[in-house]
Amino acid sequence: MGNSAYRSDQVSEPLHIAVLMGGWSAEREVSLSSGKEIADALESLGHKVTRIDMDRNVAQVIAGVRPDVVFNALHGSPGEDGTVQGMLDLMQIPYTHSGIATSVIAIDKELTKLLLVPHGIRMPEGRIVESASVHDADPLARPYVLKPVNEGSSVGVAIVTRDGNYGDPIGRDVEGPWLHFDRLLAEPFIRGRELTVAVLRDKPLAVTELRPKSGFYDYDAKYTDGLTDHICPADIPADIAEAALDMAVRAHRLLGCRGTSRSDFRWDDERGLDGLYLLEVNTQPGMTPLSLVPEQARYCGISYAELCDRIVRDAL
Repeated sequence: MGNSAYRSDQVSEPLHIAVLMGGWSAEREVSLSSGKEIADALESLGHKVTRIDMDRNVAQVIAGVRPDVVFNALHGSPGEDGTVQGMLDLMQIPYTHSGIATSVIAIDKELTKLLLVPHGIRMPEGRIVESASVHDADPLARPYVLKPVNEGSSVGVAIVTRDGNYGDPIGRDVEGPWLHFDRLLAEPFIRGRELTVAVLRDKPLAVTELRPKSGFYDYDAKYTDGLTDHICPADIPADIAEAALDMAVRAHRLLGCRGTSRSDFRWDDERGLDGLYLLEVNTQPGMTPLSLVPEQARYCGISYAELCDRIVRDAL
């Protein structure tokens, strides 16, 4: 769709859009940042926008607002795990991003693997462990990764190495994700490079390589300006880029994602194609000034405002 035709469509069809943001998950601040940018962008296109910082009375608030569509800018639970999707389905209000079944599966890293791996999507082998058990013995040979089963934005992720400062075995007084979550996913650590692919309306946008200036691509590296270099498009071999793009689209379709998604990868560049692993699929990727989906959209000639509007139109 050309830009001129696209923009004329926006002028002819202004909508009343409720932007749902905030909430009470560990990703609240990211959601507020995404929501502000989205609301400002949609208003710039002539839409009427109502900003809603979600609380426990959110259904009453939305019913009182009576929007044409809800832009779901929430991250984490309950906005990304199917809870809000089910509420909006019952209210018969259209909303952006994936529906209830997709959201329930994709937020859970174990369920995601159970769905994608049988279809040939390469993901790291791993196992679910009770968080308290990591103090007794390592669940896997070091180095390995511990992460919450159902959080995003690299919240609570730890890399356990032989020479790290967690102890061997992991000390009970050491700060780590096991202090905040009952169940963790343990996966082998994949050396190499961090890649990500955004999918918009069933089409991949680009491959970005993420190069943290120190440590790994954790929560701070994602959302603090200057801590990570984004290389878009990634400077990687063509066959690796094509494989990542294909894997992201296949995962998007197999999960039943709607609107936009973002697939995160690790690539062991010493192993070629066999070293490319999908880590997870984010069904409601961030839309902050540092976020990767808007960055890849810009690379493809889609402005931030156009991106937001396309996501809204897809919901309708």
